Amino acid sequence: MKPKVRFSVLVTSLLILITGGTLGYRFLLDVKWMEAFYMTMITVSTVGYGEVGQMNDAARLFSVFLIISSLGVVGYIFSSLMTYFFEGDLQENWRRRKRREQMENLENHYIICGYGQTGQIVVEELQHGNHPFLVIDNDPDSINLLEQRRILYLEGDATQEETLMKAGIQKAKGLVSALTKDAENLFVVLTARDLNSDLTIVAKAIHHNSHNKLKRAGATNTVSPTEIGGHRIASMLIRPAVIAFLDTLTRAGEIELDLEDVVIEPGSELCGLLLRDAQIPQKTGLIILAIEQEDKEMIFNPRSDTILDPGDHLFALGRPEQIDQLRDIASSR
Repeated sequence: MKPKVRFSVLVTSLLILITGGTLGYRFLLDVKWMEAFYMTMITVSTVGYGEVGQMNDAARLFSVFLIISSLGVVGYIFSSLMTYFFEGDLQENWRRRKRREQMENLENHYIICGYGQTGQIVVEELQHGNHPFLVIDNDPDSINLLEQRRILYLEGDATQEETLMKAGIQKAKGLVSALTKDAENLFVVLTARDLNSDLTIVAKAIHHNSHNKLKRAGATNTVSPTEIGGHRIASMLIRPAVIAFLDTLTRAGEIELDLEDVVIEPGSELCGLLLRDAQIPQKTGLIILAIEQEDKEMIFNPRSDTILDPGDHLFALGRPEQIDQLRDIASSR
């Protein structure tokens, strides 16, 4: 029974008991309404103060009936309270309130629409990088998984503007639409782009011809898990050594490596230096794989005489703490 229904039953039972007792004593003892109400309360509560009128056999039998009835109602109230405290109602209300507070405090976070197979992998990566995020889903099985894994979620329809607003889309940094239908992902992208024009949106494309539609709707990038899986299978057949190398690239023994994009800010000590003079590998131990300069093509395996300018994107491979060192050097401070 739902908490609201249980509460209504409890209140109704108490009102019936008190009203019936008051009416009974009013006519059986021929006393005033207040005296009848008082007699009912001391009988129901089993306090045992003196009677307000001369008790007769009918009144005594009525008192016995009232006491037995009150014991039943009080027992039901007690069992309901125990259910509320120990069978999850209180805990559920507490968890719901805590989730609401967490959602209200989110900022520069990521919103994951859909906790299917794709959404679960995205969540794992965000957890690995310790990024703030929120999952939107309305499938009961997905909600159970999110509960079990203690992942912050919002139960609702991600295609609805109200749901995205509750998820804090106007304060969000990015959104992933990983629903099971292209039409649903299209609705999410359209709504999200309308609510936040600066949002980075990555959408899952189910069919091959959906990429352009999703991008026209406002998606920053689109991904087809089927296409990626097919390309990977073919590559493992044709170039197994290359795929094995790529698989181990970010898992070098027990050391986990990240490939990150670091932007050189105006005022950084790197501005105007040649790549060799910046001595990034010597200072941080990172490998600079590529540099993307403003309004220019990306430079892979950049030459040592490449000039570093504000706004350049450095694509570096290394451990997370080494990436943090480079970000510190590239910042304006």
